[in-house]
Amino acid sequence: MRDYLSSEVRNVSVIGHSGAGKTSVLEAMLYYTKATDRFGRTSDGSSLIDFDQEEIRRGLSVYTSIVPIEWNDCKINFIDTPGYLDFVGEKQAGFAVSESCLIVANAKNVLESGTKLAYKQAREAGKPTIFFINKLDEEHTSFADAYGKLHEEFGKSIIPFEVPIVENGECIGSVNILSNKAWYYKGPKANSETPQPVPEDMQDDVALYKDQIAEAVAMSDDDLMEKFFEGEEFTDAELTKGVRIGVRSGEICPVFSGSAIQSIGIQRLMSLIVKYFPTYSEKGIYTATTTKGEKVELLTNENEVLTAQVFKTIADQFGKISYIKVLSGVLSSDSVIVNANNGKPEKISDVYTIRGKHQTKCGKLFTGDIGALIKLANTGTNDTLCEKGKLVIADPIVFDEPMYGQAVMPKSKNDEDKMSNGLARLSEEDPTFKVVVNPETRETVIYGIGDQHLDVILSKLKNKYKAEVLTQDPKIMYRETITKKVLVEGRHKKQSGGHGQFGHVFVEFEPNPGVEEMEFDERVFGGAVPKQYFPAVEAGLRECCNEGYLAGYKMVNIKATLTDGKYHDVDSSEMAFKLAARLAFKAGMEKAHPILLEPIMDITVVVPDEYTGTVIGDLNKRRGAIMGMTPSEGNQIIEAQVPMAEIARYSIELRSMAQGLGTYSIKMNRYDPVPEPNASRVIAASKKAD
Repeated sequence: MRDYLSSEVRNVSVIGHSGAGKTSVLEAMLYYTKATDRFGRTSDGSSLIDFDQEEIRRGLSVYTSIVPIEWNDCKINFIDTPGYLDFVGEKQAGFAVSESCLIVANAKNVLESGTKLAYKQAREAGKPTIFFINKLDEEHTSFADAYGKLHEEFGKSIIPFEVPIVENGECIGSVNILSNKAWYYKGPKANSETPQPVPEDMQDDVALYKDQIAEAVAMSDDDLMEKFFEGEEFTDAELTKGVRIGVRSGEICPVFSGSAIQSIGIQRLMSLIVKYFPTYSEKGIYTATTTKGEKVELLTNENEVLTAQVFKTIADQFGKISYIKVLSGVLSSDSVIVNANNGKPEKISDVYTIRGKHQTKCGKLFTGDIGALIKLANTGTNDTLCEKGKLVIADPIVFDEPMYGQAVMPKSKNDEDKMSNGLARLSEEDPTFKVVVNPETRETVIYGIGDQHLDVILSKLKNKYKAEVLTQDPKIMYRETITKKVLVEGRHKKQSGGHGQFGHVFVEFEPNPGVEEMEFDERVFGGAVPKQYFPAVEAGLRECCNEGYLAGYKMVNIKATLTDGKYHDVDSSEMAFKLAARLAFKAGMEKAHPILLEPIMDITVVVPDEYTGTVIGDLNKRRGAIMGMTPSEGNQIIEAQVPMAEIARYSIELRSMAQGLGTYSIKMNRYDPVPEPNASRVIAASKKAD
């Protein structure tokens, strides 16, 4: 593969619902352009793109793959992204480095939630978009039905550019609207290379579709609009110009149709992408930030200083592979680079292009191109690599915050170190995966997007790092407090020959709202308890507060006052008074009406209007309180407060309720008393665990 200039490169993210055939479309392109000698399939392990064991086992894409295709003297970097929502981090990385989008939709169910989400994200990012309606070779499919649903859902910008030729219920070819030509793949006219006249029974539909294109083209330019209303036909050059403008502005979203498995429509789809999708260099400038926090503008061409951003990292026991996009300048194997985020230099041995599972050395990468560097010692995802002395930082890719947690523990002592090392490596390569060691519960908790995401993580932990673990739901950090003021005593006396042990205290416990940590005070008169024993009494009480009376959870909002006591000149000691304080604590908790408190979370849920009732009803079932709702461009933003115990699996359950179109965020608000019978269940479970 030769080096390509920025004006010759297109970066296209391939997005859509899981199972629509995104990877198959790219496999068809690889096979058609002779980049591979066979049509790969994920299910049998022959795919060049979905080659990881996790992908083969599941039969779907788990990771983002780079698939460069050389076509018409240009290079199209297709970025194949997972459609399954648990792997959204991979999709976000690939989506961020593309300038355009190819949405692959299943002809049998063209409006799956993943299709809607893909179009919404493309529109919000302002990225030119093409639809490819796939699997039209299968039974019970109809282009007219599929296109009609897309047009109704997404509006008049959705316009057919290539439609299938159907004979006796079978797709035997396709018609390109702009060229007004037909290509046949089956039957007596079969010749996929030579264009033929449009079938007579399709000419009216083709003319109608071409009028739609012409009308959209007219909206892109005043001169073209005038010509359109005068009834004049556009020349090929005018159509090309108008479509290019319309695609870039989002006023035109071409719809192609065909079959990846049969390679129907693939050739002209690639030609359309080269002809109408923009290059990265057309952006002109991009804004970065200096290490002093100042905004600067850099030209998106080869003459600018070098900047490259790492958008994906693969880490294993052999080192790291860093996937990069060159944002400006030229990256070559002799470049002297520095990580602008941490100021540390990096040594480059070689620059690689990536094609699925294959890495090929290349001389250099020009602006806008995508490739990889290996064994960077001090660089991770979202870091910016620059020339020495010319450091700027690109805007970071924004990844979803992982919300679904599971506590993990090594299956055996031999797994301890391997688990820690493996989890650290896995968190390096996945920004949507994090590891938290909770000092209070002493649990290691891993967080991901959903259960399938964590299932992949744990499978990799076992297969790559040889660490086997057990999992369970993370412990909820309940609290305990008291509701009544009491005065109690604690008396510790022990005589076993020689010096004995004696300590006697009177402690007053009372509620102390608003102060989390126990507040200690003393009102001792006449030296009933010498001052040197006050710290021991306080220490004993604080130790007890760390493991509460009801279920062993931390005690909060308590004030303890030492009011009186007795001591012995010989037998009293700090330890004796500490033990007396512990006895006083136990006696006090028995009388002070202790209660269990649970964390209450502020939750913000964003869902399409049609799912609002379902989500609100579900929140109410979770003991939630709806605080407000705000409409926002076809969505509802729902503000609520819900106990943490009720939303441990909410990321999975919201996805099911809103067909993958809902998002949410949470933050801690306060602690509230746990109602019965919930409190009794928590206490019983805690005692059973002990």
